[in-house]
Amino acid sequence: MTGRALRAISTRTFWQRLGQLSLGLMILGLGIAFMLEAGIGLGPWTVFHQGLSFVTGVSIGRAMQGVGLVVLLLSWLLTGTRPGLGTALNMLLVGPWVDLFRSLPIVLHPSSYLLGVVVFVAGLVLQGLGTGLYITARLGAGPRDGFVLGLARLLSTSVRVTRTGLELLVLVSGWLMGGRVGLGTVLFAVGIGPLMQFFLRWFGPRRPAHPGAAS
Repeated sequence: MTGRALRAISTRTFWQRLGQLSLGLMILGLGIAFMLEAGIGLGPWTVFHQGLSFVTGVSIGRAMQGVGLVVLLLSWLLTGTRPGLGTALNMLLVGPWVDLFRSLPIVLHPSSYLLGVVVFVAGLVLQGLGTGLYITARLGAGPRDGFVLGLARLLSTSVRVTRTGLELLVLVSGWLMGGRVGLGTVLFAVGIGPLMQFFLRWFGPRRPAHPGAAS
């Protein structure tokens, strides 16, 4: 195969991965919009973004962008974690997608608490789906995930302990600013890990079957 053909394949692969990343970020924004409109509580970072939105008067999408930029810079300057293309696009695009979807009639406004639970679970599944898509595009993790990994290395602690501590901090901070904590917070804590794992495996590279598997 010639060098030109290899470059063509490489370019095509990059654009395919970029398309997958962009689709994942859009679905991620839709999922967050669903969970916000459900009105039954939110995950830790979204509680923080919502609280910051209440305090500053900016839209929640703008708050997400601002927090993402600060976290990205902290991650880079304090832990030496360099942002990838996916990191930058995550910071720039998810917030505007959230604001856009919340302004459209495709996002339900639940009339009862039970319907709110249904809407939240739908949003949670969408967030898992979007996360699986954008991470398996392999163009860089989101700024918050990168910060957790870098902070764990810096503090010589496990990723689980670092993530739990950081999410408790942002959860309490967001709640003090007026962010909504409730059943949705619990559903998020219980459900996002398994959903992410499922979709990461679903969209991840397929391993070849064992030669004797079909016999």
